Amino acid sequence: MTLSKAELQRPRLAVTLTFISNGIVGGSLVSRIPDYKAQLHISNGTLGSALFFASLGVLAALGPAGRLTAKYGSRTTAFYATLACGFVFPLNGHIVNIYWLCASLFIFGYCAATQDVAMNTHAVTLEQLSGRRLMSTFHGMFSLGGFAGGVIGGLLYQAGTSIQFQTLLMAAFVLTVGVSVRNLWLPASADIHERDSSKKKLKRPTLFIALGLIGLAEQVGEGASGDWGGVLSKNTFHASPFVATLPYIFFSAAMVIGRFNGDWIAHKFGNQRTLLAGGFIAGCGLTGGILIGHTLGVIAAWTIVGLGVSVTVPILFSAVGSIATKKYPGVIAPSEAVAMVSGVAYFGFIAGPPFMGFLADQISLRWAMLIPAAFYFVFAAGSIVAKE
Repeated sequence: MTLSKAELQRPRLAVTLTFISNGIVGGSLVSRIPDYKAQLHISNGTLGSALFFASLGVLAALGPAGRLTAKYGSRTTAFYATLACGFVFPLNGHIVNIYWLCASLFIFGYCAATQDVAMNTHAVTLEQLSGRRLMSTFHGMFSLGGFAGGVIGGLLYQAGTSIQFQTLLMAAFVLTVGVSVRNLWLPASADIHERDSSKKKLKRPTLFIALGLIGLAEQVGEGASGDWGGVLSKNTFHASPFVATLPYIFFSAAMVIGRFNGDWIAHKFGNQRTLLAGGFIAGCGLTGGILIGHTLGVIAAWTIVGLGVSVTVPILFSAVGSIATKKYPGVIAPSEAVAMVSGVAYFGFIAGPPFMGFLADQISLRWAMLIPAAFYFVFAAGSIVAKE
């Protein structure tokens, strides 16, 4: 089965809108992190612990999401996961206490990760059936959604709008997208994968673990950029509520620019050189911005980081899907390979936020941010495993 350009349009639109919806709720949520801290009167360490539960929800979902997607197809899993995201997102707007926040973040993280695995698997299938590089553009749409969510959240935050109203607004958007694109996906049979029972006991390829470790180093930095940029600007450099959202907004804008050019960049320079350059640029940018200080330094740093890491995850997901299909048919489905790499990489989100919070209480958030900068350099050095 090979998709023509016309046949590609409908499923491509479905994947595009789903990536946007996944990004917009994430950006909206990140924009209100300083508000969570203020309303609950909690320390950086406690806030980091709460954010840990969102990451824990992501990790808990990846294994089941990979198996569900392999068994029922990415179309079915993506549809129901999108609806679940819409229904549970308002739980994050009802701030009762720290325990409620932790539970709601876990539930949302679980649903969002399931949607993430399914939509990335569908994107891999589209790439393989069309013979075109599409993944970076899809992730660009995710970043565009994150940018839009950050801007909307920042404006609503500045205007004094409640988190409850904001989460309901975002949930309505997600549900609308989920229902609207239901009939645009490829048939579920396009990427259902039955594992060959004779190969079940074969050892899983260690290459996927190595690729996941590269992603882990990048995700520690990216998670810190998203979660702590607003807090750093507001609490350390005394920015206004809206200005405090600008590091994440500029970060997302840079990610959009990088990812919309990422398919061309990866084709021209290859995986290894793209990863190496991206990690080095991000590490230098974050280090320089932290040393300079001031809100403008934070905004500049987050912008450079966004450009540096913009194509990393798309390259990884596209590569693992292709490897699983071509080299390990019947051993591991592309959805399970994506979930495996995601599981290792997203551990950075689990370890990163709470560690940053605890470290910030000891040495200040500003200097703690040099840790994710170091991880970017580790990521650049580790790009050797992506040699073509």
